[in-house]
Amino acid sequence: MPPFAAGLLVFFTSAAVLVLEILAGRLLAPYVGVTLETYTGIIGTVLAGISLGTWWGGRLADREDPRRTLGPMIALGGALALCTIPAIRLFGGLRLGGGPVAIVLLAFVGFFAPAAVLSAVGPTVVKLQLADLDKTGRIVGRLSALGTAGAILGTFLTGFLLVAAFPTRPIVLGVGGTLVAVGITVSATLGRRAGGRPPAGVVALAVLAGALGLLAPGPCQFESAYFCARVVPDPDRPSGRTLRLDTLRHSYVDLDDPTHLEFTYAQIMGDVVATVAPDGAPIDALHIGGGGFSLPRYIAATRPGSRSRVLELDPTLVQIARDELGLVTGPDLQVRVGDARLALADEPAAAFDLVIGDAFGGQAVPWHLATAEFAGEIARRLRPGGLYAINLIDYPPLGFARAEAATLRAVFDHVAVIAPPERIARREGGNFVMVASDTPIDVEQIQRRNTTRGDDDVVVSAAAELDAFVDGAPVLTDDYAPVDQLLNPAT
Repeated sequence: MPPFAAGLLVFFTSAAVLVLEILAGRLLAPYVGVTLETYTGIIGTVLAGISLGTWWGGRLADREDPRRTLGPMIALGGALALCTIPAIRLFGGLRLGGGPVAIVLLAFVGFFAPAAVLSAVGPTVVKLQLADLDKTGRIVGRLSALGTAGAILGTFLTGFLLVAAFPTRPIVLGVGGTLVAVGITVSATLGRRAGGRPPAGVVALAVLAGALGLLAPGPCQFESAYFCARVVPDPDRPSGRTLRLDTLRHSYVDLDDPTHLEFTYAQIMGDVVATVAPDGAPIDALHIGGGGFSLPRYIAATRPGSRSRVLELDPTLVQIARDELGLVTGPDLQVRVGDARLALADEPAAAFDLVIGDAFGGQAVPWHLATAEFAGEIARRLRPGGLYAINLIDYPPLGFARAEAATLRAVFDHVAVIAPPERIARREGGNFVMVASDTPIDVEQIQRRNTTRGDDDVVVSAAAELDAFVDGAPVLTDDYAPVDQLLNPAT
């Protein structure tokens, strides 16, 4: 095999492995969410496949004529890549949960085999190139470098370009189909000289897997670079729509009545909004995360003349909200697309009466939006008497919720935690709303409105009560914010 062709094969197959690894996060997200644990499980599983494949490929190259095995090997790797979509949809539909076991299992089912087979190409090509032992180091070094370069290109190309430009399914089908075509070509040229046969069985598997990948219904109505999104009509309320992002019921919007807040946490946020200024008075609000934009629309409807600025990471969600959820932007409701941590730095100091934190990656608040440093930036954007209200999800033993309460107490003079008594007592999990300010919070009004609605939430704000709730939890900082691990502790 000419050195150029050999290097190109190693480069391309290594790139394909990393393309699949980056796409794995999007393919797994609808079933296990997107957390640090998701990517940890994917990376570890793919690395295990690479390790086994490199070892196995070297042994096979010593036992069999590489000219006969190389083409079928590449084609098989492509066929297995095509199998990832139907395999993940099949096993993901079993609702395995979102813990480490489910993550590793789904990653293994989808990506271990293609990573192993494609990683066997490198040592096979090395064997073909070793005609002169005096050049062993040069050949192995060159092919190793080309493999690494291919992996780098696959990573950058997928993360920066492909995911933003195309849905996941056509990318996987394109990579898998190209690998199968390359494998057939190598078999027809190099393999034929050694008496090899075309990989008919592998081609049949590829055709079947590709057809299933094309025809099987996907879990996403809309797919962005960050989320698998669906807008689900409410059968009990014709104008109601629920926005689902990956595994989370993220937002609820009533197209005809923006004052209707369906989710309990949103109703609590409405209670908090009522304490910012007298009834009906306009306020200036900053929203960390847009989602379905139910709270900005609620403020606009209940307090005419208010101004809301929304910092939303995902431009696709903004478009979904415009097309499907009745969002109308303008001078009084502005959207800025980008990471909230970066965008916040450009917001003026002392400009807002209220900041609402409602950003999620899966069930976790993105870690860099949960630290004391970020809370300090929020505090600097609040006017005197302004409130910071954040929505989060946690489950017993409430490691994240308690740590976030400790974090807010380290920055603000006054903090309140709002949730049902069972959650405060660490017996149940769900949503928590936390409110922070440098001036006393009107907890009586929040509690009164909550009780009037018939809810049983309690407002924990006294120092002793907060001490009992926090119970020694750490303050989260940019240097230490294990949000995913606190939310899903290993047991």
